[in-house]
Amino acid sequence: MYQAKKAGRSTLRFFDPAMQEAIQWRVTLENDLRQALEQQQFKLYYQVQVDFLHHAIGVEALIRWIHPERGLISPFDFIPVAEETGLILPIGQWVLEAACAQIKAWEQNEQTRHLTVSVNVSAKQFRQPDFVSTVKSIIAFYAIDPTLLKLELTESLLLDNIEDTISTMNNLKESGIVFSLDDFGTGYSSLQYLKRLPLYQLKIDQSFVRDIAADNNDQMIIRTIIAMAHMLDLNVIAEGVETMEQQQILLSNGCTHYQGYLFGKPMPIEAFEATLDRL
Repeated sequence: MYQAKKAGRSTLRFFDPAMQEAIQWRVTLENDLRQALEQQQFKLYYQVQVDFLHHAIGVEALIRWIHPERGLISPFDFIPVAEETGLILPIGQWVLEAACAQIKAWEQNEQTRHLTVSVNVSAKQFRQPDFVSTVKSIIAFYAIDPTLLKLELTESLLLDNIEDTISTMNNLKESGIVFSLDDFGTGYSSLQYLKRLPLYQLKIDQSFVRDIAADNNDQMIIRTIIAMAHMLDLNVIAEGVETMEQQQILLSNGCTHYQGYLFGKPMPIEAFEATLDRL
């Protein structure tokens, strides 16, 4: 019944044992997610972001679930369920708090005190009436420099309720928080809204970077994105950079900030801090 409703009106769905297994798996996952929140089974991994000299300029904070029985669970497996159930709200707040706590911890270290921390924000989280006050209260609680917190938003999130989106972003920008537009180029980018949004950065999606050395179309798309960013006076960073050749092509087209396996995989804080001396 729920599958038929989800597919739209005037739709039939027949029972299938595989469907029952999928439903059971989802119910189990939801229950486990609630326990994960209560028992603090989540952990932030960090992937370095560098400039053209390979100097660390920041990190992206990426949530991981360390399940006591199943081990490391990818966010690709649990974030969709968290979105559907509303658990993304407490999970998202935990990520923000953990990221701000890390910024505070790095404050006393000359090697890390300048690093920005990027946090992905879900549409449901961003649309909460108390989102602005929540973010501001977390920043105040940890007493951090708000310019070191970067919120990553997706294009699809920005397209809905554009006026409310601009208002929310401006409110947070006044506090010093900066915004990055994630997966840029994969949605329905519009110069009309891009020029109105208080963005700091465009993030080139890895799908364009992956074949940049062999695909002229990808090179053209990336060249256009970079030119657009510069025209709008926006910083630009490319994700998914895995080879020196990719980085050199990006650099030759004016992109000077990068994230990807060439510089480091997402890793626990202890491992990340151990790699800083090698960058």
